[in-house]
Amino acid sequence: MIKKLLSLCFLLFITFISFSQEAYYTGIEFLNLSGTPLKTALATRITTTHTNLLSYSPGVWEASKSTDINPSNTGQVILLYGWEAGNDGDITNDKFRDKTLQDNGSNGSYVWNREHVFSKSLGNPNLGTSGPGADAHHLRPADRSRNTERSNLPFAEGSGNSAKVNSGTAWYPGDEWKGDVARMMMYMYVRYGDVCLPTVVGVGNSGSTPDAMIDLFLKWNIEDPVSDLEKVRNTFHENTSNTYAQGNRNPFIDNPYLATRIWGGDDAQDLWGIFVSGDDEAPTTPTNVVASNQTTTTIDISWTASTDNVAVSGYNVYVDGSLKKQTNTTTAQITNLSPGTNYAIQIEAKDQYNNKSAKSTAINSATTTDTTAPSVPTNLVANNISGTGFKLSWTASTDDTAVTGYDVFVDGNFNVSTTNLNQTITGLTISTTYSLTVLAKDASDNKSTQSTAINATTTDGSSNGVTELFFSEYVEAGGYNKALEIVNATSSIVSLSGYSIKKQTNGSGDWGGELNLDSGTIKNINSNDVFVLLNNAADADELIDNADLIHSSSPMDFNGNDAVGLFKDGVLIDQIGVFGSAVDYAKDVTLRRKATITFPNDTYDVNEWEQFSKSTYNGIGSHSVTLAVGDFDYSSFKMYPNPVSATTLFFTIDKEAKVNIYNVLGELVKSKTISTDNNKINISNLVKGIYLVKVKTENSFITKKIIKM
Repeated sequence: MIKKLLSLCFLLFITFISFSQEAYYTGIEFLNLSGTPLKTALATRITTTHTNLLSYSPGVWEASKSTDINPSNTGQVILLYGWEAGNDGDITNDKFRDKTLQDNGSNGSYVWNREHVFSKSLGNPNLGTSGPGADAHHLRPADRSRNTERSNLPFAEGSGNSAKVNSGTAWYPGDEWKGDVARMMMYMYVRYGDVCLPTVVGVGNSGSTPDAMIDLFLKWNIEDPVSDLEKVRNTFHENTSNTYAQGNRNPFIDNPYLATRIWGGDDAQDLWGIFVSGDDEAPTTPTNVVASNQTTTTIDISWTASTDNVAVSGYNVYVDGSLKKQTNTTTAQITNLSPGTNYAIQIEAKDQYNNKSAKSTAINSATTTDTTAPSVPTNLVANNISGTGFKLSWTASTDDTAVTGYDVFVDGNFNVSTTNLNQTITGLTISTTYSLTVLAKDASDNKSTQSTAINATTTDGSSNGVTELFFSEYVEAGGYNKALEIVNATSSIVSLSGYSIKKQTNGSGDWGGELNLDSGTIKNINSNDVFVLLNNAADADELIDNADLIHSSSPMDFNGNDAVGLFKDGVLIDQIGVFGSAVDYAKDVTLRRKATITFPNDTYDVNEWEQFSKSTYNGIGSHSVTLAVGDFDYSSFKMYPNPVSATTLFFTIDKEAKVNIYNVLGELVKSKTISTDNNKINISNLVKGIYLVKVKTENSFITKKIIKM
């Protein structure tokens, strides 16, 4: 009933805008374009006309107050996923909200916020809050609680109103909104390409389309026609005389049939009427299909052109019954095939009115067998060395098909297989030298020869005086840029089993929201390494690039007045913030543990921390600890200049020492023995960035951070 009333109210708006929808696309020859060429033409148009890149705040807020206004009450915005007019006492399902109650953290629960319909964290990379993360064509007002419930769940089939589906692993937007969602996802894919893949934001099959578009969104585009609200949004954003207009339109709102032209499938609504005619005659069936130039992963094909009473507009290429490619020529290359595999190939012709011929007689063709081994791994480096293990890393191999993994060998014996470019080796003996090699392999089990061996020697296993993990950095930058860093400054690899993070909310209640640190893929922290936890909605690249465990809810939704605790086997061992106090001890700041702190503290001591301004992320991913043990004369030791823009790093030291320099990935990039007479290292080959410098004497070591300018 609500939707019908809205449609009537929008009628005056729509009457005059419907005639201008095609003018925006002047120059695009729609009747001569389909498939990928049409997709490319639309991408060019919506990109070149996107002349006003909105800010996330206030840009998107202000745009939403104009584009999503309730025509029955201009003091309200319309909420995505909502369905009820506010009469049942449940505010989370409301369809309307006072437009002044935008979520600024002070309006309680009765607010609306900006829903990233293409979830930020599902983008590659994270969409953030600029560029695609601030594109108003997929940012819609939504009830805050309902937005939180959706979180970053992919869309999936359902029925009725918006709700979680598939046992809580996916989200159905609701019968009234599924078409809106589909057309927004189509826009984001065409506008931003592989950054916004439909296959990651929706649960569906892309086998019947030539790219990553999925059948779910094509189906929703047909089942839920374009609403008047969508049309008003498009008209507003094309008109750049509006302060918060982007300048471009969503083509799939203007004409849902464009999706059919690009991705095929059943006919969607043709709002322009240009694709509907009395022509129901299909082209002739393609003939003389020939396969050639087979490789391990590709097959070239060609065929004789079809004919049509009007004109053939393109061809669909099917492999084993699934649409693999679309083209407007009579040749194509089929890619991403498996080596040594036979395929059935058929061609289908189509005209500009989507009449399709019968598929051609299938021909069979096989890719060649893969007999070529990958290249040999190079640049092996062992770092984070302790008494019982170390981290081995290497440079990726190449292959004519694809490298699928690596085998690691210790003293000539197989140790482990991995798909990563590094591997932690554990269970070793103290003060022992090991020979390390790595080989690469592909899907056909072709293996390279083993790499050139490198040697790595474990330490003597003696303790450096540090015995436990502790917090080393805290980031609370407002919004979702929240991170915690834990350092292992001990001399051994530490298992994350038994460690967890909890928080106390607003200074009241008990510790809650427990997050086990070994719940991700990383199970250990190497000696002198850090472990970074991150809120899943964070958009700062520095945080995302260094994250080891990403979590969507408590405790990683902490605010500046929430105490955060590190627990071992259920016992609090380290704490940030004051338990039982609601004071903002760390609102909108970064806290970094001082280098002289080597032990956890179950009572927050502000003197153990350095404070930095909001959005300071340059220290995340590494931490320097000054170990006051052994025979180091800290009073006389110096390392200069720092930051260093010259080619040479100097040291003041009273005895011979080994200097190892590591990049932020933990890779050893420079090593040299220095003394009182030979006290400098040439660092001209180091690129700009942050490095850890470990200076080790016979009985102790010190770790410092330098910045190369």
